[in-house]
Amino acid sequence: MRTMKILSIITKGLVATVSLAVLAVTAGGWWTYRTATDNLATDDVIVPDAQQPSANGSPLPLRREPRDTTILLVGLDSRTDDQGRPLPKDQLAQLQAGNATGEQNTDTMIVIHVPADPTKKAWGMSLPRDSYVDIAGGFGRHKLNSAYARAKVSAANKLRGQGKDAATVNREATTEGRRNLIATVNNLTGLRVDHYAEINLLGFSEITNSVGGVPVCLNAPVHDLYSGADFPAGQQTLQGVDALKFVRQRHGLTNGDLDRVRRQQAFLAGLANRMFSAGTLTDPTRITGLVNALTKTVVLDKGWDLLSFAQQLGGLSAGNIQFETIPTGRINLSTPSDGSAVEVNPDQVRQFVQGLLDPPVPPARGSRETPNAKKIETQEKVQKIASVEPINAGAIPCVD
Repeated sequence: MRTMKILSIITKGLVATVSLAVLAVTAGGWWTYRTATDNLATDDVIVPDAQQPSANGSPLPLRREPRDTTILLVGLDSRTDDQGRPLPKDQLAQLQAGNATGEQNTDTMIVIHVPADPTKKAWGMSLPRDSYVDIAGGFGRHKLNSAYARAKVSAANKLRGQGKDAATVNREATTEGRRNLIATVNNLTGLRVDHYAEINLLGFSEITNSVGGVPVCLNAPVHDLYSGADFPAGQQTLQGVDALKFVRQRHGLTNGDLDRVRRQQAFLAGLANRMFSAGTLTDPTRITGLVNALTKTVVLDKGWDLLSFAQQLGGLSAGNIQFETIPTGRINLSTPSDGSAVEVNPDQVRQFVQGLLDPPVPPARGSRETPNAKKIETQEKVQKIASVEPINAGAIPCVD
């Protein structure tokens, strides 16, 4: 079914966005779609290239014509709702999320690239939260997940100095935080983010409940006091708080944040599989639950035309999606002020992204010639730099 194919690129944040797009083109879904989109929180975070904060020496973004679409998906480690209000104590206790301090670190960041040509592969690229990079806006080198918070705090201090009221300070400072994160990702990857989707802890938990859970597989049992993850080995279906524990765990994993990224990618593959096999969008109860979760916990960039996006996705299939991770070096890089971080070389990241945008074309069957041998060799070198092997969206791999 054409509409179900759209769901093959669902990720932690994109589950919200794409599901809305699907509702827009599903028979009987127009009213539900309009109800959802009319109540979604949006923010004016996509600005022209010339107005974006930059990092030293950042090159021009990599573009493609006809226009590809690049989306930044953000999982926010926030104890607040989409309007910045603290979550009730009972919800915090249910999520095992600690106190509502108002801190907003972006603990999950995935770039989704959808080519204009539907015959080409779409891909999701994870950006480890502890990646040590140049933060846009003149903040220097720090962990990637602080780009949002640093700009938000700076903007809030400035706005308070101008005598702005608390609601205005929170709203405008949050916008600056999101814009600075987008600019930092642009500078790091060389891409130009076209759209933004953000979801918080509560939203992720409720969305997994609405789809009836997600199948995952563990190579070994886990018991982690920090995240609360306590699961047996083997295949199992997780939803709600348990799903949140699964994607948040990093303590007790050999490679820390990089292994958590692998967990998240495996979860996304399971989510795509769930959407394909379970008929989620043909179940009125699940649709209602999904829409309710989306409208309470998701923030999109202002002006995103989800109908056009759905049409662009129509020709994709699960076999045409893969999940990657940017190349990294040491996972215990010592930094002057940020403790231990993940080493990242921006030139290697951009080379890696270029390889995803222009993958080598295999020689024709029976041909002895390889006209793009150099490109294939370069791509193989780039793949060796990457931290992990890609995960195909049609599979549910077992992870540590």
